[in-house]
Amino acid sequence: MLTVNEMKEIDKLINTTSHRPWTIPRGRWNYYQEWNDVLFLHWKVKIDDLAPLIPKGILLDTFNGESWISIVAFTMEKIRPRNLPSLKAISDFHEINTRTYVTQDNKSGVYFLSIEAEKQISCIIANLLSGLPYRNANIRRQTTGDSHQYALMNNDRDLQFNSDFTVGERIANKSDLDNWLTERYCLYLAKDQQVFRYETHHRPWELHEVKISSLNTNYKTGNIAFNRLPDLAHFSAGVKVLAWSRTRLNTPRKN
Repeated sequence: MLTVNEMKEIDKLINTTSHRPWTIPRGRWNYYQEWNDVLFLHWKVKIDDLAPLIPKGILLDTFNGESWISIVAFTMEKIRPRNLPSLKAISDFHEINTRTYVTQDNKSGVYFLSIEAEKQISCIIANLLSGLPYRNANIRRQTTGDSHQYALMNNDRDLQFNSDFTVGERIANKSDLDNWLTERYCLYLAKDQQVFRYETHHRPWELHEVKISSLNTNYKTGNIAFNRLPDLAHFSAGVKVLAWSRTRLNTPRKN
């Protein structure tokens, strides 16, 4: 069961809604989780390269006519169902995902092209409960003051990611692009010839500037290779997140 302080914190969170682009979902939230020490790396990519990766029934979202793809590295912590405690051996793990930006029914969200997670058991449970494309990988993170390192190795998929970076000043006035890339309150999933939406809620991201010391990636998604420095990068200490059960959209997925 939740402690009194945890219940108070969640009550504050669920009543902080003025920043949201649409109203908070009806009904009870189902999962609590924390996304901590988050590195966002963002690349502009050609629409013609990205569009084939988006399932039918979901629309590619663009900013000023340009499409984007991001690698997001962070630590998932305290994930648990409503009214049940988190189990650190399962609930806490490092994750690196590749995502792009989509929309449907005027709800702009994210679509995951891949998700790599540190723990095999966490991947199995996440796949069963969410259907999201979690895969196990060797991920480690090291932090010394404002200096950070994320590293990933997945020999089965020939994936490699190494990033050394320093966290800079807080971004006091976030740009429209900063918000467009980060303030997303749902994700989309294509599964079993259907399209689903998961709604989420958290406070606005507090973003910091990032200085990348080194970046070595062996990632490729379709025709998109991450072989250059990102066009934009952010860091955040993290957010506390509530998530709702998935909703099936009326538009069926077609191959």
